[in-house]
Amino acid sequence: MTSNPVMGKLGRRLRLGVIGGGPGSFIGSVHRGAAVLEEMYEVVAGVLSSDPERSLSAANELGIARAYSSAEEMFATEADRTDGMDIVAIMTPNNSHYALACQALEAGFHVMCEKPLTNDLDEALDLVKRVQASDRQFCVAYGYTGYPMVRQARAMVEAGELGEIRMVQCEYVQGHLAALTESEQRGQNWHMDPAVAGPSLILGDIATHSYHLASYVSGMEPAQINADVTTVVPGRDAHDYAGIQLRYANNARGMLWITQAAAGASHGLYLRIFGSKGGLEWHQEQPNELLYRRLDAPAVTFTKGGPGLCEAANRVTRIAIGHPEGYREAFANLYSDLAEAIVAIETGSTPEPLSLWYPSVQDGASGVRFVQAALRSSDNGGSWELCGPV
Repeated sequence: MTSNPVMGKLGRRLRLGVIGGGPGSFIGSVHRGAAVLEEMYEVVAGVLSSDPERSLSAANELGIARAYSSAEEMFATEADRTDGMDIVAIMTPNNSHYALACQALEAGFHVMCEKPLTNDLDEALDLVKRVQASDRQFCVAYGYTGYPMVRQARAMVEAGELGEIRMVQCEYVQGHLAALTESEQRGQNWHMDPAVAGPSLILGDIATHSYHLASYVSGMEPAQINADVTTVVPGRDAHDYAGIQLRYANNARGMLWITQAAAGASHGLYLRIFGSKGGLEWHQEQPNELLYRRLDAPAVTFTKGGPGLCEAANRVTRIAIGHPEGYREAFANLYSDLAEAIVAIETGSTPEPLSLWYPSVQDGASGVRFVQAALRSSDNGGSWELCGPV
């Protein structure tokens, strides 16, 4: 891992405000912990609940110095402070991302936003324009792209070590929704409500991860997709299964298999990419290894922190070989990348090129486009639909 560029160049830590992710939230603790892991950030402000009293109480419980009852209050107050926040992390339900991100950009803050970027493609495209018209940095929290071995895989593809990419496959097979949950039966899980979570649970929640991971490593987005998106658990309304085929402009082919209803499965994020010279395989449940199979040569297993890795992998590796790193560290790498890019803006310097490998607002918008194309295809009996980058 590189030295702390924030303290060295800015002379202070970046000040982070958070919206959502209060006590009991899984993703909230991940974001806050990831942000402070390398001591590049301090969490200074927060709106932890849509209920003002609960927001103030939760901030106090988490030790956040400045608690606010609403995002509007936080943006206005922090923008006027000489020691106000530099960046905001948005961890609220999906249907609120667009409005909050717009307000944050208008107030002059950098943004870390949970995926999906929005539930609507027009909103996503508008955010792309707003970011491009500003000098603010905007990261979408596709956290798996922060793993050292994912960075190694991308660098190897970029260097041409696989040759021309011919096949891409990504699986994301979970089992926590193999049966109806109590919260969805009571109507208390917002992820099951399309008005809040978006038109498809499976596509917005984890298929966007698979789509982005495959695109991030391969360097390609499919020109066309066809999809079968459905519900396999009786009594459930939300989608819990998707099978998707991909066609690329160079005639490569791909597949995504995504479900949260595979009984007995735990996590199961698995990426395979094959080119004319060889292939790569990475499994998120064994994240510190990358299998490299070469044409007519023995297979090689790269290990995090081990010999033969490229700079892209080494710069996001924290501890020596033999000591595993995982999910929160991968998230921390996105925060560290973002910090380097922000400091470059604030100091008028040139960012390290590898620091710009974090998922951008364009990546988030491409994920929204993918969701809409997959739904069109599934609704039309598996028709091939245009996809591609934003």
